[in-house]
Amino acid sequence: MATELAFALINPYTISKSRTGGVIGRLLTRTGLELVAARMFGPGQELADKYAALIRNDPALEEEERNLLADYVLRCYAPDPKTGKPRRVMMLLFEGEDAIVKIAKATGKLRHSTEASDTVRGTYGDFIRDEQGQVRHAESAIMVGWTPEAVGSALRLWAEYSERDGGLVESAVDVYTGAEQYQRTLVLIKPDNFRFPSARPGNIIDIFSGSGLRIIGAKVHRMTVAEAEEFYGPVRQVLRAKLKGMVGQRAGAALARELGFELSPETVAQLGETFGPMYGDDQFYKIIQFMTGQWGPSCTPEEKQKKGKERCLALVYAGLNAVEKIRGILGPTDPSKAQPGSVRKEFGQDIMVNAAHASDSPENAAREMKIIRVEDSMIREWVDRYYPAKGA
Repeated sequence: MATELAFALINPYTISKSRTGGVIGRLLTRTGLELVAARMFGPGQELADKYAALIRNDPALEEEERNLLADYVLRCYAPDPKTGKPRRVMMLLFEGEDAIVKIAKATGKLRHSTEASDTVRGTYGDFIRDEQGQVRHAESAIMVGWTPEAVGSALRLWAEYSERDGGLVESAVDVYTGAEQYQRTLVLIKPDNFRFPSARPGNIIDIFSGSGLRIIGAKVHRMTVAEAEEFYGPVRQVLRAKLKGMVGQRAGAALARELGFELSPETVAQLGETFGPMYGDDQFYKIIQFMTGQWGPSCTPEEKQKKGKERCLALVYAGLNAVEKIRGILGPTDPSKAQPGSVRKEFGQDIMVNAAHASDSPENAAREMKIIRVEDSMIREWVDRYYPAKGA
């Protein structure tokens, strides 16, 4: 089977009901595919009209289903008619063998949404008829393509509008920005959650949904060594200073065992001053390696600018006191000290492999978002790789 690129669009209603994590987890576990890109859109009227037209003319769908889905896009993807504000739609791209069929099967047909609870639409969608057989309500939960032709047409369209209608959708109709305590904060779902396809990334997002905040941006990011050094730069000096005492004690104990006599407190302190910063640097670069898959000190300046081997899912949350709320749900750096129900207690392993990162202040959130650039789009790059523009 050939490697393919498939997509899923998480509908505004699904996002607003905080079902995003459940959908992501279901798609990853039911397909075994790799999540390679994510982007938040606030579709304008033009994009909604064109996407609805593609669906209405898709021969792979039965007439009733394609008309229901096309009407749904016109009604629910287009800007709010009262305010003119956009609605949030999250695009996910998946890569792997037979990806299109796998995503379609995991999604399920709209008309079977109440009969097949093992599908995304079976769990999160609705399809209700009245006694006369007329459709009273249809919620598709997500939109996907069922054939390579449909997927290619849809992805070319969304890639065309990715810069204009995508990025940080802060002006969405369901994002309230008027309060004085309004903040944005960055969350990184770390590489340990992507070692193999699992529900872990989705489960983590589910826990964060308890904050009541809105996701306004999403990006699958492969951090370069240079980015990681800048991102974790403040941690380096903390490690160099904080570890002096521990390193001095351990070095003193090791020398005492080897030489057969106890060292003075002054000598132990001197050992800490000498070796503590070196050990701190080593721990710093182990963090860099964990986030990028590369050992920083051995990289040339050119290699430090290349995308890393590891990936994380970067999300921007927005709302009242966003930094404090997300940090509270995340838990302390050491998972063993975290409260039950927190992200790090549930999914963390140790101080470094601790499931997720979250900004610890509004100032650091701004600094970190500048490094990760969640607003940048990778959609065009992936679409051009698999579905180049016709005639290109």
